[in-house]
Amino acid sequence: MKLIENLAKKEYESFCQKNIIHSHFLHSYVWGQFSKKQNHLIPYYIGYKDENDQLVAVALLLQKKLPLGYSYFYAPRGVVIDYQNKKLLKSFTNDLKLFAKRQKAIFIKIDPDLKLHDLDSDGNVIEASKNQEKMVEVFTSLGYRHLGFNQNFEHSQPRFTFRLDLSPSLEEITQHFHPTTRKIINKGNPYHLHLIKNDPNTIDDFFEVMKKTAERENIVNHTYSYYKNFYRELHKNNMCDLYVVKVNIKELKDIYQDKIDQIKSRIKQLEDPKYKSTEKNKNKKQEFINQLTKAEKDWQNISQIKEQELTLSAILTAKYGNKVWTLHGGNHTLLRELNANYFIYYEIIKDAKQEGYQLIDFFGTTGNPTEDNPVYGIHLFKKRLGGEYLEFIGEMDLVVHKFLYLVFKTLIPIRHKIQKIRYHHQRKKELK
Repeated sequence: MKLIENLAKKEYESFCQKNIIHSHFLHSYVWGQFSKKQNHLIPYYIGYKDENDQLVAVALLLQKKLPLGYSYFYAPRGVVIDYQNKKLLKSFTNDLKLFAKRQKAIFIKIDPDLKLHDLDSDGNVIEASKNQEKMVEVFTSLGYRHLGFNQNFEHSQPRFTFRLDLSPSLEEITQHFHPTTRKIINKGNPYHLHLIKNDPNTIDDFFEVMKKTAERENIVNHTYSYYKNFYRELHKNNMCDLYVVKVNIKELKDIYQDKIDQIKSRIKQLEDPKYKSTEKNKNKKQEFINQLTKAEKDWQNISQIKEQELTLSAILTAKYGNKVWTLHGGNHTLLRELNANYFIYYEIIKDAKQEGYQLIDFFGTTGNPTEDNPVYGIHLFKKRLGGEYLEFIGEMDLVVHKFLYLVFKTLIPIRHKIQKIRYHHQRKKELK
């Protein structure tokens, strides 16, 4: 077997694209180049060839330089290999470790795109399913240190996600939505929301929505330059789409005024003496009165908005192999009752299916779907789109230098804590 430190782009990409089961945009040649420009990581496009000079595995290793000439590597979403071929996996692991030693690397981090076991929609393990739990034992036997079965977003990539199969018809896909989601989708576009796709000028609108989402949900947001560069670099390689949904405020007020007038008309009809004063009609009238109260309150809230147009929802997707990922997205704090998030996701689903992709990955959810979890709302929304609830086997480190690894693992949490304090301090200054 022969390890090649930097495989040519064409050969590397050809192998990745053929192995669609584990294909991931984080394996792509483009992602290595983006990581180099944006995060100053050094990409190595590792190839592994057999005695017939045929590629049997590849890996994108991103090198992070450390003081004194040391470094560590990260293989996002693992390596591209037949994981069931234990002999090949062992050989590749050993040669990767030798390569890392030559680079003075302390460890190699991986988080393979491998399912741990099948779950039902509530996160319960399906006992009768064929699972991958033994793969954790295989990796640990090869020298990998498993970093635990985290439940939320503690590691580099989400350990839980929802993936939607796009092979059924659009009608069948919609039938598997939650009834509430299906009802919203079936209403069409009653508020005349305006979808803008792949207009680079809307990256500013996207970023404003992301900032509001980060503030509301108390999550870390990327910088403006990160999103701008992400879209530019991936979109020119047909690996990314930018979706932005806006609403015209004047038009929205008119829509609500028409709605108010219609409700008032229905109430007036029920007050007509020709309608019998039955319990059913009384209940119907009260229902319309409640609708009127809400519509008038909504109209008042809309009338307070000074902008002529408001960006309600925005998403950056990633596309690669047979999959689409709804990677970065957010929603405005105002007018969330217009359900722009449902509208935008449904448009992405339709586009992905039309373009021939087989799966949509909604990129991340919790493994602890309880109401007191801060991300429960996000989880519930993604769950209602009817995808498979997936649990990956988790993050692992292939330790190359044991002593320095121990030092590194001791210092890094301290560094992260300092960074978090600085981030929240900076946010407070920006909000003043």
